[in-house]
Amino acid sequence: MRGAPATLSGMIRNVVGGQVKPGVSRAEVGRALQALLDLRVEGVELRMSSGLDLGPREGNASSAITVDLDDEQAYRTYGLDEEHSRIRRELFAPISERVDRIQFAL
Repeated sequence: MRGAPATLSGMIRNVVGGQVKPGVSRAEVGRALQALLDLRVEGVELRMSSGLDLGPREGNASSAITVDLDDEQAYRTYGLDEEHSRIRRELFAPISERVDRIQFAL
């Protein structure tokens, strides 16, 4: 299904699933997720939800967050926000073994 990127139009859902490094506590992951939930980006309405994996299946991601945004401009503004970048760099990068992302139209 790879090819030219789709045009982002209308509402967008950004989904991020992550696998943490061995030894990282659920509390540490929870603090990083809460930092994102507390994030405010000027001019952008962020509708977020997040959670830690409940563990019913082997190989699941450790956590996930979803962010619903009004349009491509809101998505781009959110992605470039300085505080959002700081949270990713300082809170998630040190504890993450892997991060997978997808954006799709709602």
